Amino acid sequence: MEVIKGIPVAPGVVIGRAFVLDDVRERVPYHIVHADDVEAEVSRFDAAVAQAIKDLETARTRAKEKLGPEPAKIFEFHLGLLHDKTLIDPIRHRIVSERVTAAYAVAEAFRDLADRFRAMGSDVFRQKATDVMDLDHRLLGHLVEQARDRLAGVAEPVILFAHELTPAQAASLDPTKITGFATDAGGRTSHTSIVAAALGIPVVVGCQRVTRQVHEGDQVIVDGKSGLVIIRPDMETLAEYELSAERIAGFRADLKDLASLESTTRDGTHITLLGNIEFAHEIDALLAGGGEGVGLYRTEFLYLTSATEPTEEEHFEAYRTSIELLKGKPLTIRTLDLGADKYTQMRAEEPERNPFLGLRSIRYCLQNLPMFKTQLRAILRASAHGPLKVMFPLISTAAELRQTKMIFNDVMEECTDDGIEFDRNIELGIMIEVPSAALMASQFAREVSFFSIGTNDLIQYTLAVDRGNERVANLYTATNPAVIHLIKNVIRASRRFNIETSLCGEIAGDVTYTMLLIGLGLRTLSLVPSQIPHVKRVIRSVDIPQCERLARKVGSFDSERQVMNCLRDELDKVFPEANGGWPAG
Repeated sequence: MEVIKGIPVAPGVVIGRAFVLDDVRERVPYHIVHADDVEAEVSRFDAAVAQAIKDLETARTRAKEKLGPEPAKIFEFHLGLLHDKTLIDPIRHRIVSERVTAAYAVAEAFRDLADRFRAMGSDVFRQKATDVMDLDHRLLGHLVEQARDRLAGVAEPVILFAHELTPAQAASLDPTKITGFATDAGGRTSHTSIVAAALGIPVVVGCQRVTRQVHEGDQVIVDGKSGLVIIRPDMETLAEYELSAERIAGFRADLKDLASLESTTRDGTHITLLGNIEFAHEIDALLAGGGEGVGLYRTEFLYLTSATEPTEEEHFEAYRTSIELLKGKPLTIRTLDLGADKYTQMRAEEPERNPFLGLRSIRYCLQNLPMFKTQLRAILRASAHGPLKVMFPLISTAAELRQTKMIFNDVMEECTDDGIEFDRNIELGIMIEVPSAALMASQFAREVSFFSIGTNDLIQYTLAVDRGNERVANLYTATNPAVIHLIKNVIRASRRFNIETSLCGEIAGDVTYTMLLIGLGLRTLSLVPSQIPHVKRVIRSVDIPQCERLARKVGSFDSERQVMNCLRDELDKVFPEANGGWPAG
């Protein structure tokens, strides 16, 4: 039995068989395939070789037509290797005799050949080594596509293991077939993790080397609450987690009864619970779970889950559909928060060294006005169909906000000139995600209708911790007194100027923080829809004075550990039957 500690993303416990998806172009781990799958693995290798030969012959023909016979000869060496039985047959034999994956056998054979060429010491042979590795990448590329096809063909429920998933890959997963997943890389609040949390399956990321330790078909346990992955559990551990899974299933069934009940404290104060969504289809589950609207629509997923940039019509249809599904309940759209991800970096002529501190979010939009205006026009068109608010992310200066509002007004004028109907009283707000905005909240409150505190980024920028870096994940915490102080400052400013403030970061859905956030003065929380019943249960079990006493007590602490211990102790007092473990996922 092996126990691996990662970063918990989505709670729950799942027990099942491992399905390993190798991103072989980045790294090729050593994996043993099941004896029944060896023949299929050889077929995958043969298909990859055949496709590579076909591609190279096509490229050779094209080069000969355009450049002449001499340049076309550069492909002869590659084709010669792929037809060389002294190279290809041992790879096939190794797959059969050692039951390794085709990708591993290819990578080992080609690396060994390249090393032999390099050892010959001549520039000519060093170039041959480069050609060998180029061919290696070509073969592995075909095996990657086969692996993706293999994932699409999963017929029975499995637990997915991968080095890393893109947001698009995560969004395409079928929760009835992929019952949980774990990755080597990733952080708690990465785009992929956000999508994964919306799937409603247990997820653990940042496990570092889990794909090298798990074998296809292994029995595994993924504990999304504790961030544990258990490979080949012993009988005692398996029995313990089977009992835990049953308990969680019963607990969730009990929580369904809360959906129709008011989100009101014991002394009658209503706390509005909204949902964070990425796709319109999540709204049905949000409303079924007791959500009162959408507090954060992350529109960048229209980009991250598509190979092409969405058109104005595609934006509009997504927003209009959301409004219709909400049936009169509010929709808050966050404009594009692109820039700190592979989408924009892959399109940049020179990728940024530190994209989180670079051209991201509203900064990226202000330097890509046609794209930004396309989205704003779609939002304005959608506003004619129901209640809609707009908020701008990562605003850090007053000048930035004013420039953004000026562009928004320009688009409104264009829509008027074009005869497009829209809500002329549409409310504009900003995300408070950087310390400069939190400290200048009183200034911003004079210029917008509402705030939404985005703690995922606020924590990152306040504590100088990359929220996507698993190596410093232990430093990334909302219990830091500096973070709490900034949240308090924003709430105080919003009250002074009588504007609405919500909190839409991950901590809004973590019951450990619910009493503290109410005690600090928040009356609106926006969270992952699946967590709404958990948070509502806490709200209905406490009163305002109780929460305010907790907030004052926490305000006197100077360490994260003190704050966290205090919050957990208080939650245990409210739910003593949980014995330190509520909610169980």
